[in-house]
Amino acid sequence: MPRYLLSVYGPAEHTEFGTYPSQEAMLQAFADTGAFNDRLRRDGHLVFADGLEPATTATTVDGQGAKPTFTDGPYLETKEHLGGFWVIEAADLDVALALAAEGSKACRGTVEVRPFRTEESVRTLLEP
Repeated sequence: MPRYLLSVYGPAEHTEFGTYPSQEAMLQAFADTGAFNDRLRRDGHLVFADGLEPATTATTVDGQGAKPTFTDGPYLETKEHLGGFWVIEAADLDVALALAAEGSKACRGTVEVRPFRTEESVRTLLEP
């Protein structure tokens, strides 16, 4: 079954309640996301999911040269950052998009959907 990455994006700026306006909103989003995760698991879609620490905790590594360089902070300076993700299995893109819409509502974040590369998609790239 095809796999999809559902990436959750939100504001780079965090308050004491993360990206939520209040503690109540944060706790409700956590509960709703937990229920969504349970549904994904129950319906056989969930491969893996997790949230990420703020982008300010990132370290960017460039190992392309003779000696790797390490830079504190995210790779890109943007107003929004990746905050968490789901890796799911779905019959097709339409199912993945429907699940992403539910996940977006649950976590109160924008969700980007991207299919994982498959042997077939690589073959298509290599064909003349």
